[in-house]
Amino acid sequence: MNNVVHSVPSDARSCVTGRQSNGTNKGDGLKRRVVITGLGAVTPLGNTVAETWEGICRGKSGAAPITRFDSTAFETKIAAEVKGFDPLRYLNKKELRRLDDFIIYALAAADMAMADADLIIGEERAERTGVIIGSGVGGLTTIEKEKVTLLQGGPRKMSPFTIPAILANLAGGHVSIRFGAKGPINCTVTACAAGTCAIGDAARLIADGYADIMIAGGTEAAVTPMCVAGFNAMRALSRRNDEPQKASRPFDRDRDGFLVSEGSGVVILEALSHALERGAKIQGELVGYGLTGDAFHMAAPPPGHEGAARAMKVALRDAGMDRTEIDYINAHGTSTLLNDACETDAIKTVFGEHATRLAVSSTKSMTGHMFGAAGAVEAIFCLKAISEGVLPPTINLDHPDSECDLDYVPHQARKKEIRTAMSNTFGFGGVNAVLIFRKWEG
Repeated sequence: MNNVVHSVPSDARSCVTGRQSNGTNKGDGLKRRVVITGLGAVTPLGNTVAETWEGICRGKSGAAPITRFDSTAFETKIAAEVKGFDPLRYLNKKELRRLDDFIIYALAAADMAMADADLIIGEERAERTGVIIGSGVGGLTTIEKEKVTLLQGGPRKMSPFTIPAILANLAGGHVSIRFGAKGPINCTVTACAAGTCAIGDAARLIADGYADIMIAGGTEAAVTPMCVAGFNAMRALSRRNDEPQKASRPFDRDRDGFLVSEGSGVVILEALSHALERGAKIQGELVGYGLTGDAFHMAAPPPGHEGAARAMKVALRDAGMDRTEIDYINAHGTSTLLNDACETDAIKTVFGEHATRLAVSSTKSMTGHMFGAAGAVEAIFCLKAISEGVLPPTINLDHPDSECDLDYVPHQARKKEIRTAMSNTFGFGGVNAVLIFRKWEG
């Protein structure tokens, strides 16, 4: 047996789940630190991260009457749509005709994230750069449109680009092609947790040494007749049609459901050593990832949101952090009766007395529910909260539910130094995904 003692690389750190270092030797129990160097987003609050964050800090709502289709016959006639977005800034007209909106949003967000990271892949980095873009429903807009084409015009009228436009993994596929990323490629399809899972899984690939750079996030374009009608049938959507900007009201006693939303969030993750070597601007460190299953119900959380509580505990263990070190939680906070109360219980279970000292807010009060894109966009909000020292508000919290009694940062953003932030996302099928970010201090 070789008795050579190897020095610990500069990006090594101890962790409950294993020693962390440069991870170049698979299976050696050593893991690399992972940092975020680029952010990109398209949301109902703005077509860039800067515009979106400015809207968050102002407590702006992205909700309005639906314009994507005639909603006259629908119980819910409001949504949080992307507004004023010019896809020609990112694609030509020929490309646009072949792509679903969920792919277009992902390409735009990835373009912005790569520019923000000041990163060019090139041949020397291609095989060490990967992509994971999650989506809850994929090309639903194209599915509905081409179904009408099939019924009205017959099979010969179908577009040859139908299948590539609807497959959920094609957002990541197009991002990979666009930037020449030849490393690991995947697609997380874990409903509302897809964006979070994409970022968490991407971080693990870097930590374990399978990639140096990952382009990761989530994307969705689900303001469609089928989606709105389907969630109406489940009694999951708000029907506050006369007050769209008041409709999403997490933790409020008068909440009556969420709003369908759309957009994309993409981040650039890098091994710390790689980011330092190229002099990248480090915007935060991803230190913890928790992923659990409820094994309970296809849509409803178990009593006390036990699976969510376990996911938060797993993320804390992965980060090697004590619960008292968390300063802020970006809650899943959907504005549904069951979710908000159960998530509050789960936070109390995990954090005990510290739960009363935590700031917790739901940015879905402003963005609506972006499904597969939600976790990625909310991860960006956590990173901005840390770097800017601002707690995002929960708007429309006019009458707090007696079962929801934490500090939800009501109505207005609040200045506060934040070193660590947790992002919660929970999806259909009992998926619970949690990320923990820490301020980068060199």
